[in-house]
Amino acid sequence: MKLHEYQAKGVFAEAGIPTPESELAETVDEVVDAAERIGYPVAIKAQVQVGGRGKAGGIELVDDEAEAREAADAILGMDLKGLHVGSVLVEAAVDFTDELYVGVTMDRTEGRPVAMVSTKGGVNIEEVAEEDPDAIARVHVDPSFGMHPYQARNAVFEAGVDRDVATSVARVLTTLYDLWDDKDATDIEVNPLMVTADDEVVAADAVMNVDDDALFRHSDLQEMEEEGDTDQDDLEAKADEYGFDYVRLEGNVGIIGNGAGLVMTTLDLVDYFGGAPANFLDIGGGAKAERVTNALDMVFSDPNVDSVVFNIFGGITRGDEVAKGINEALENFDEIPKRVVVRLAGTNAEEGMEILNTDLVTVEETLEDAVQRAVEYAEEDQ
Repeated sequence: MKLHEYQAKGVFAEAGIPTPESELAETVDEVVDAAERIGYPVAIKAQVQVGGRGKAGGIELVDDEAEAREAADAILGMDLKGLHVGSVLVEAAVDFTDELYVGVTMDRTEGRPVAMVSTKGGVNIEEVAEEDPDAIARVHVDPSFGMHPYQARNAVFEAGVDRDVATSVARVLTTLYDLWDDKDATDIEVNPLMVTADDEVVAADAVMNVDDDALFRHSDLQEMEEEGDTDQDDLEAKADEYGFDYVRLEGNVGIIGNGAGLVMTTLDLVDYFGGAPANFLDIGGGAKAERVTNALDMVFSDPNVDSVVFNIFGGITRGDEVAKGINEALENFDEIPKRVVVRLAGTNAEEGMEILNTDLVTVEETLEDAVQRAVEYAEEDQ
């Protein structure tokens, strides 16, 4: 379960992490009224669960009523990376001198939670980790004992945080770990954690993802999940309707497969060959033609997708049924919206290859070749 920013900030504030004064609004008039109560300048922030909102036009800083109305009118109802914006957070602007990053997640390699601090806040932390890994200080925590105060202090000082705010940042990091542990979170972070001229720290953004299987222990979070359903991604709603295991990602190579392990392998190969996966979509075992057609309809509906790789290994699922589904889906288009690469293996794969309309798809014998071709197609269409 992914909390919206306003929901995560509510949890953070209740735990003692400083957050800007803010109100949720769903109409232009509500935005203006909230801004008047809070006091200008304010930030108007689209409440959708996707990164890069600012660059996509989903966050605006305004100084008066006229600017607030214009920004609210532009953001409310907009399509932001395929997500409908139904509400915005109206938030007091923070006059900051520095931006930091603090977060907690699970280190699968170490088998322990890891707390992280960086002075390079306000930017994509994944890019920082890839381009300058030493810019992120990390400390692994034994979950049996929790985070000790000295561990938080060590991470803060190792990151190079200014001494004037080091204690405050360490306190925020410790609180984040406690929330991560108490709320069964999978990821929790503040990016950016802003430092003001008065050496105060303020959580200007908030991310909190919770293990779905643990929600029965947290009635407050279950209520937030129900509240957030109104802003559900249209594709996720469609996945529920079709009965697919589906996760939307931020890349441009659409992925369809039968079986979670097979789909995960395909995602890894897309990344290995320099591409970026757009989704995880498992059509399951024994998929018939109609189910395959529905899967293609879903992936084609994602505006971020530039190519699609279909990876089917037949066991219960029959290659000829998959081929029929692909043909049926694609033959309905006057022009194929995305280029599709197909790899079929296993039960009735040869029959499927004979059925496939190769005027509509590209067929590759191996998974590696199929993924490479899909990545090439995606790069050509950018």
